[in-house]
Amino acid sequence: MKNILNVTFIIIGVILGAGFASGKEIYIFFAKYGKIGILGIIVSFLFLGLIIYKVIKISNKYNINNYEEFLEKLGTKNTIIKAIINIFLIISFYIMIAGFTAYFEQELNLPKIVGSLLIILLCYITFTKNINGIIKVNTFLIPILVIFIFIFGIKNISVNNENIIENNKNIIQFIISAILYASYNSITLIPMLIPIKKLVKTQKQNKIIFLLVTIITILLALVIYNLISKVDIDINTIELPTVYVASKLGIIYKYIFGIIILVSIFTTAISAGYGFLENNAKNEKKYKILNILMCISAIFISNIGFSKLLNLLYPIFRSFRVNTNL
Repeated sequence: MKNILNVTFIIIGVILGAGFASGKEIYIFFAKYGKIGILGIIVSFLFLGLIIYKVIKISNKYNINNYEEFLEKLGTKNTIIKAIINIFLIISFYIMIAGFTAYFEQELNLPKIVGSLLIILLCYITFTKNINGIIKVNTFLIPILVIFIFIFGIKNISVNNENIIENNKNIIQFIISAILYASYNSITLIPMLIPIKKLVKTQKQNKIIFLLVTIITILLALVIYNLISKVDIDINTIELPTVYVASKLGIIYKYIFGIIILVSIFTTAISAGYGFLENNAKNEKKYKILNILMCISAIFISNIGFSKLLNLLYPIFRSFRVNTNL
């Protein structure tokens, strides 16, 4: 049972990033469609759960040890596609760094450089510990994180979502958005799922993990959806909607949710960064060099801004999916 819970929380830790916990991703992919976005959440996380189940199953069946072997087993040998996947991983890493710095700037009025240096240092140290360091971080922090989000959500239950409804969208658009979100997350998930496959001993365990991850992430997404419904200003003008809502409820809520955001960002940043490093470093020396270069470049690129990077990645990913029929 311990392995099942460890894998479950490692996976949830990857999904819970700056975009998810801040409410930005939930808004972009689901909430802006109004109440039908709730159905989109259910469809998307069911699809994502199935992807997780299949990746672990395939990895164990064929004893796959890295992302490249996984893509080749699926018949994806196109180097252009592999390159684009790596681009998404590194951009996702940059987005997490930008989200961390956005919190320091928005809530603490500190220069971006302070937040970026802090998280880059933490990421660099974690990457030097390889996958074992990442597993320890996620299995310790994520259960606490999930509990806090649920408690916060229960205390702020509401059925009003008038503040987040934009123009009506047709059903095709909302379904595409739901599938895109699951696909978008799978890019950062798969590199993490392959090395932790060894913790999943049987298909029964894999099915239990699928159910736990699906149920917990759906509930977490609904909590975030509910929270951003309380935003009483233009949601596009703020970087971290959930922190904004929490600040309206009191200073304690503000800082508790701030911690939730920061931990979410950190766990997803190390997952995306680790995936990129594993895909591109063929030996230990190259791994160390890439680690340094990736972390240094993130300090500069994060200055573009969290919302701008997130809004840039989504349409690029949608175009990539359409053009490559993935």
